Amino acid sequence: MDRLFMENGYISLNKMGEELCGDRVEVKPVNANGDFTMVLADGLGSGVKANILSTLTSKIIATMMDSDMPIEECVTTIAQTLPVCSVRQVAYATFTIIKVYRNKDVHLIQYDNPDVICLRDGKNFDYPKEEKVIAGKKIYESLFKIKLGDLFIAMSDGVIHAGVGQSLNFGWERPNVIEYAESRYQPDMSAKAMASVLSDACNDLYMGKPGDDTTVAVLRIRERQLVNLMIGPPVDKADDEKVMELFFSKEGKHIVCGGTTSTMVARYLGTTVKTKIDYLDPSIPPIGYIDGVDLCTEGVLTMGRVVEIAKAYASATTDVSTEWIGKRDGASLISQMLFEDATDVNLFVGRAMNPAHQNPNMPIDLSIKLRLIEDLAKYLEQMGKHVKVSFY
Repeated sequence: MDRLFMENGYISLNKMGEELCGDRVEVKPVNANGDFTMVLADGLGSGVKANILSTLTSKIIATMMDSDMPIEECVTTIAQTLPVCSVRQVAYATFTIIKVYRNKDVHLIQYDNPDVICLRDGKNFDYPKEEKVIAGKKIYESLFKIKLGDLFIAMSDGVIHAGVGQSLNFGWERPNVIEYAESRYQPDMSAKAMASVLSDACNDLYMGKPGDDTTVAVLRIRERQLVNLMIGPPVDKADDEKVMELFFSKEGKHIVCGGTTSTMVARYLGTTVKTKIDYLDPSIPPIGYIDGVDLCTEGVLTMGRVVEIAKAYASATTDVSTEWIGKRDGASLISQMLFEDATDVNLFVGRAMNPAHQNPNMPIDLSIKLRLIEDLAKYLEQMGKHVKVSFY
């Protein structure tokens, strides 16, 4: 397994009064050749027209670049495809392409968007640029080796126009964006968290009323991190030992959910479950402690909250709530490990019926647990994680 992982995330702010965003981000995850492609396009104007232009541009370029088509063909195709604006008589969308090849080269192709910012070891890296003219358009190309920890920040012009004529005379110029990004950078900060930090700053400069579509798309070059989560014991008790061996043979972090599962794991490890009757969140049962396990929580109630957080976090492209980051209740801790830390997730799901759930006052059945796991896997995949679900 390649040790490097292309973690990406983006946030868009719609221009005030517009239902649709005129910026679009299209991501092609690592393909069969081992290449990764991310495209940010900004359509002319705002609203529906801009949305159509940016959607066409990002989709076409991402698909062609992912298929190793030369940039000359991509630009020519865009010029011939985009519908002409009836008012301005031009077909126009700016774009930024970030392509990472299997050999660890990164290819930046930029047309009329603010220059990509590259943070290396938390500081601005001044990468080489070469100017080209393709189909009458001035394109800037860069090709250099990536380094573990590199952070690439692509943005639409709404970022550098933030606050112009309001809180700032000339907008939030690129050197100011770099300075702010450097000040907020943390080595373990996720791509989406950095995108959120910068877009929040833009929104503040616009005083909550963006004067332009504003998008920040971030790519983070990080190491893979495997997280294994087990919930529920196997249907056949004879399989307990085998499943335990498999679970603990996996590298990475280990999370155990559910009382019966925790007891089974503690017995396998030759230890006991220590519980802390500490309700950090009244709606989430307390966590437990098992030597040899990174996190031990209650099962279905905690997992239900994790899925709620996952749904909001995976689908959010305009407003990301990260209130769970830093909290110490079971659901927040699982969320931090799965959404922020993990690149690959193994879910071990036991299908044994829990006797506690037969209580008529506690109407939880197996199908609810399985549905929660199904939803969790779906949202993790939407976040770009590699997910494997195994049932026992």
